[in-house]
Amino acid sequence: MTGWPELLRDIASGIAFTGGSAFLLIGALGLLRLPDFWSRLHAAGIIDTLGAELMLVGMMFQAGWSQATVKLALLGLFIAITSPTATHALANAAFVTGLRPARLAKDESPSFIPVSSTIVKTQGRDEQ
Repeated sequence: MTGWPELLRDIASGIAFTGGSAFLLIGALGLLRLPDFWSRLHAAGIIDTLGAELMLVGMMFQAGWSQATVKLALLGLFIAITSPTATHALANAAFVTGLRPARLAKDESPSFIPVSSTIVKTQGRDEQ
């Protein structure tokens, strides 16, 4: 029979694995069922950030205090930083190329005018 610390560790890791699995499953279903790019991008962000992080936490509980725990923590930190950054970069690239959300009735994005073609007013004089 195992002691209380091992039992608590197994319960904590089971909760983390169950939560991570739920987020992975919900995110995967979202990738299949959601209607447009923007919704699917949100589902992919859930899979990367929450699902993977909770799975890593469950693995850390199972590893105990060891070198593997440190490596898993560093991997979790790397995912926590890079996943939202990559999702933002992908969303920004899609928006700049003209892909708009389905509910956006009209193009409400600011119009980009090159600086060289604008007239700049300074101190009452026009300069081109």
